[in-house]
Amino acid sequence: MMKPKTVLVTGSSGLIGSEAVQHFDREGDLVIGVDNNMRREFFGPAGDTLWCLERLKRVTKRFKHLDVDIRDHRRIEDLFRSNRFDLIIHCAAQPSHDKARDIPLVDFEVNALGTVNLLEATRQHCPEAVFLLMSTNKVYGDSPNEIPLVELDTRYDYLRQEDYSGVKEACRIDRSLHSLFGVSKAAADLMAQEYGRYFGMNVGIFRGGCLTGPSHSGVELHGFLSYLVKATLNGFPYSVFGYKGKQVRDNIHSCDVVSAMAEFAANPRPGEVYNMGGGRDNSISVLEAIERIEHMTGKKLVWKYVEESRKGDHICYISDLSKFKSHYPRWQITRGLDSILEEMVGARKSRHAAVGCC
Repeated sequence: MMKPKTVLVTGSSGLIGSEAVQHFDREGDLVIGVDNNMRREFFGPAGDTLWCLERLKRVTKRFKHLDVDIRDHRRIEDLFRSNRFDLIIHCAAQPSHDKARDIPLVDFEVNALGTVNLLEATRQHCPEAVFLLMSTNKVYGDSPNEIPLVELDTRYDYLRQEDYSGVKEACRIDRSLHSLFGVSKAAADLMAQEYGRYFGMNVGIFRGGCLTGPSHSGVELHGFLSYLVKATLNGFPYSVFGYKGKQVRDNIHSCDVVSAMAEFAANPRPGEVYNMGGGRDNSISVLEAIERIEHMTGKKLVWKYVEESRKGDHICYISDLSKFKSHYPRWQITRGLDSILEEMVGARKSRHAAVGCC
């Protein structure tokens, strides 16, 4: 029987963080979660994650929550002096492509400085621990838009056969338009790589595509499928920004992300970078997603088209998962797109029935 680990999860009330808390709690590990509900500060009441924290307290056995700001170097130092962590899963972030332009200093402090605080505390106090950074495909900026595309009836797709599986980790991250969010996350991404390569620490970086699931507190500025389900069920107006609504994303359920984390934690590769998304089978355009959710819910979405696209946005982004699968062949996607959407619709209806609102 394996000795229980001590696991730190930052952003523990968020989508991936809460899934990680539950996973490692089920494994019998002691899980310490750090989350100060900054999502509410970023996005207002709709972004509040307190409901998720209360759920975690009900369903876990060994979970301990701490209200800590990862920008606070002293608090992070105290946390690492008091605990010997075996695994650090860093999910806390300012997550919005668009919000960053309004709060550039806060965005950079949370995403870049917060990450360095955690990496250095790990190096000083538990250098043998595994450290996983939840990064983003936005570190590539708009360079994926240089891949030749073809316009189809409901989506854009890759023109060349060699691009069929999607964007590879070799895609460049500089000399492109990122959004300020993409830059702050790229700084964190590179710093995490450096701690892995320079110091030989067990650091891994997951560049997430569209991460989704029922624990997402989706808002207009972050959480594509989650907010789309919410808007459809509640009759909220929805805006489609540019590209005729044919822009494509691949979507991965939070449980599949966390199972990938568990595979990496069991056999870490210092400084490695992996694209982490749903792959081609879980790809969908905005137009296709609207149609599928309307069919699933029996409700029509009230939406409008905005000609101007978001700056630095991807036209078609599908994650090539071949590198991760070659390193960790036991891992696979277990949740298809219809299953993901059905679960999200069911969870949103249950929350609405429980509290009278979504």
